[in-house]
Amino acid sequence: MATTRLMPLHTGKGRDVGTAISDIIDYAENPEKTDYGRLITGYECDSRTADAEFLFSKRQYAALTGRTRGADDVIAYHLRQSFAPGEVTPEEANRIGCELVKRFTNGNHAFIVCTHIDKHHIHNHIIWNSTSLDCTRKFRNFWGSTRAVRRLNDTLCIENGLSIVENPKRHGKSYNKWLGDQAKPSNRELLRVALDAALAQKPADFDALLKLLRVAGYEINVGKVPALRGKNQKRFIRLDTLGSGYSEAELRAVLSGEKAHTPRKKIIRPMPEKQVNLLVDIQAKLRAGKGIGYERWAKVFNLKQMAQTVNYLTEHNLLEYDALAAKTALATARYNELSAQIKAAETRLAEIAILKTQIINYAKTRDTYVAYRRAGYSKKFLVEHESDILLHKAAKKAFDELGVKKLPTVKSLQAEYVALLAEKKAAYADYRKARDEMKELLTVKTNVDHLLGPDRREAEKEKEHGQR
Repeated sequence: MATTRLMPLHTGKGRDVGTAISDIIDYAENPEKTDYGRLITGYECDSRTADAEFLFSKRQYAALTGRTRGADDVIAYHLRQSFAPGEVTPEEANRIGCELVKRFTNGNHAFIVCTHIDKHHIHNHIIWNSTSLDCTRKFRNFWGSTRAVRRLNDTLCIENGLSIVENPKRHGKSYNKWLGDQAKPSNRELLRVALDAALAQKPADFDALLKLLRVAGYEINVGKVPALRGKNQKRFIRLDTLGSGYSEAELRAVLSGEKAHTPRKKIIRPMPEKQVNLLVDIQAKLRAGKGIGYERWAKVFNLKQMAQTVNYLTEHNLLEYDALAAKTALATARYNELSAQIKAAETRLAEIAILKTQIINYAKTRDTYVAYRRAGYSKKFLVEHESDILLHKAAKKAFDELGVKKLPTVKSLQAEYVALLAEKKAAYADYRKARDEMKELLTVKTNVDHLLGPDRREAEKEKEHGQR
């Protein structure tokens, strides 16, 4: 799975074009993040001098076209592409990033792709020159370009066997909101909690309520609309911005007994479960030419996956190797069984679709074919009714290929089709669950095999058998 974010780059305050370009490129090309430059790829430019080349092309554009813009000029485009942890190698991520920007710009703009490995998730920083290679035009950031990038990115993920975000949200959320219940509560949430606690003490009136809030540490600005500020707040928060049930009028109605107060409950969003990923064979990667940066990233990655592997084994009571191997084999067999069941249903559904079409064609052309046979297979009759006769022959051929001796009714086929669809839909839920369980078990077992090694693994199995 890969997510994207497209950002036009402007000069900003106090910077000229050259400085603005070099600032973002210097960040993207950080040697500590890109395995000392091994994970940087340039297209129609040298990554070491990309800032100067981008600036030169802009001057060429101004000289050729006579067009100039002010501070709002877009000097380059920055695309951030993030991958799910453990789903791709840094090299694969870099290659996919290059393919993404080349397709999106049709290869008409110089770009650099910098793959960062300093985080748990591998991500690309892609920067392309807003000016085209021939310096005669600029990239047009069209309406809906963000969606186009996402769709192209999904296409590349599918082509490379990666997962995609199936139901992307139209508008993103801040990291704290995305974390849900694990995030630090906002100042408004804290103020609502303080109001709920004060109301629970049954204050006599609104002034008594404000007094309780002062005792709780809130500074109160009594103006046209009361506003409150906590100890760690920079600004006052007005009561009418806290949502339904917390305005001054609503609080006064609660205090007078005209209505009941319902505390606003925070929506609890379960945190996504951490999946176990395969360990990286660091020594093999180093022999293949990887650098110190990659080794450092891989060591941290492996430590995290080892911890998750141990947690999985403990939670599922798989502390013996034989138990792990048996459960893995069982999950694999279950997955294969469901996969075969779904494939059989899909095959039969395809047969039914063909049968329905051919039965209808056979019925429509039967009289014509009978007349053709009575005419002694006349060539003249064939020319006049060729399409019907060909359809009839095609239908009979399909029946023979499917081994149909007696033609079923279209109604019975439709009933079977509906039943198979329902069976397939029900099987898919179990299939996805079995697939995920099998993949996780196979990953855990592979990690255990990697840690034990062939000799230690055999000794462990012999030890377990001896204890029994």
